Amino acid sequence: MTDKIDLHSHTIASGHAYSTRNEMIAAAYRKGMEVFAITEHAPAMPGTCHEMYFMNYRVLPRTYQTMTVLYGAELNILDYEGHVDLPESVLREMDLVLASIHPPCFTSGSIQDNTLAYLGAMKNPYINIIAHPDDSRFPVDYERLVKGAKEYHVLLEVNNSSLSPLSYRGNARKNYQEMLKQCVKYQVPVVMDSDAHVDIMAGEHTFSRKLLEETDFPERLIINGHSEELFDYINYSGK
Repeated sequence: MTDKIDLHSHTIASGHAYSTRNEMIAAAYRKGMEVFAITEHAPAMPGTCHEMYFMNYRVLPRTYQTMTVLYGAELNILDYEGHVDLPESVLREMDLVLASIHPPCFTSGSIQDNTLAYLGAMKNPYINIIAHPDDSRFPVDYERLVKGAKEYHVLLEVNNSSLSPLSYRGNARKNYQEMLKQCVKYQVPVVMDSDAHVDIMAGEHTFSRKLLEETDFPERLIINGHSEELFDYINYSGK
């Protein structure tokens, strides 16, 4: 399985991560990544950076050695309609955008409520990836989630941190097994991401890769080996 892309990581700017931007980028390069993204937590997450931080991404270089470096945000889904915590005027300037559900920012409802929250976020034209849709504290209908991802041209993440023994997200492995089954059924691609909050985890996909191999998930549906396909998917043409 080719693995040269990591689209979810955080630096000290996110407030509860422990490495600088330069440390994260260098670590990802050493790990063999060809595309690496820094996606700081959006403003509703306690302790993270202000909206102005994201607006100034334009000053940052998009290459490191031979590696492409992307800059974006991990948005917080705030309600059952899928509203998020950065305006479209900011999102349109980013290289890519993730959206996810976090306990400090979202109150779990029924399976239908939580699923509608994800689907509402997918309708946002600037959201490229739904991050860690795997936590049993926020149960979802995985068939509807996957069908929504196909309809709105959004990638679904297989989050390495969620599958770690240190993870606080409940039943992630079981939930991913169901999601992956639906992805095969509807031919929806996924992306393995580290969700690294420290440099030694940048580009680290051991647990995600193991799950995909164990489930015989089709390699053609794993975006990590296809940088040009990724750029087409997120409409990235370089900056």
